[in-house]
Amino acid sequence: MQKILIVEDDEKLRHELKIFLERNGYEAVGLEKYDNILQEMIQMNAALILLDINLPNTDGQYILKEFRKVSDVPVIMITSRDNEMDELLSMHYGADHYVTKPFNTQILLAKMIAILKRVNGVVSQEKIECGSFLLNLSKSRIEKGDKQVELTGNELKIIKFLLKNKEKIVSREDIMNNLWDSEAFIDDNTLTVNITRIRRKLEEIGLADMIETKRGQGYILSLKENTGV
Repeated sequence: MQKILIVEDDEKLRHELKIFLERNGYEAVGLEKYDNILQEMIQMNAALILLDINLPNTDGQYILKEFRKVSDVPVIMITSRDNEMDELLSMHYGADHYVTKPFNTQILLAKMIAILKRVNGVVSQEKIECGSFLLNLSKSRIEKGDKQVELTGNELKIIKFLLKNKEKIVSREDIMNNLWDSEAFIDDNTLTVNITRIRRKLEEIGLADMIETKRGQGYILSLKENTGV
């Protein structure tokens, strides 16, 4: 039974979500105190977290940003604030989905199932050998010799998808669809930011220029090592 953590200060909604999730075969835990949210999220060992943006004395997006520094547990943001900037910031900080209140619980459940299937598929193979380096899926990092760099959840998904299609041009649209199932949940700039960060991290461990931009077409990942030194 997979554990779902509900971080929602609306007691009525929290209770309804808890009952709904338990009826659908999940162990649902609703956070009732909000003085140590980040630590609770880290220690809960949940399979997925439903996180409200508007929380007492803090902001859910800030909590998400700090949580992503230490964990890649899937997070769906839930909010009554319906604006593109909040959605964009949430995706930048590593949200897996963004849901605006009021929402259809069946649609929320479908999104949860899709995310959990994807995550479970990733962790079924702990490491992928990639020429001169290893992609450690269980620890979300790239390892090369005694060097390693940590990846965010979205960075891991992107590089895993590029590796699956190595030596082939992959369009930006295909990457976005693979990440969030629908282009409605991602904009072009967010993808650019993530690719830039991945390139910087690869360069840190001597793997510069591994991801090449094909203007007007997309990206191609080559395992022919270019150390950049």
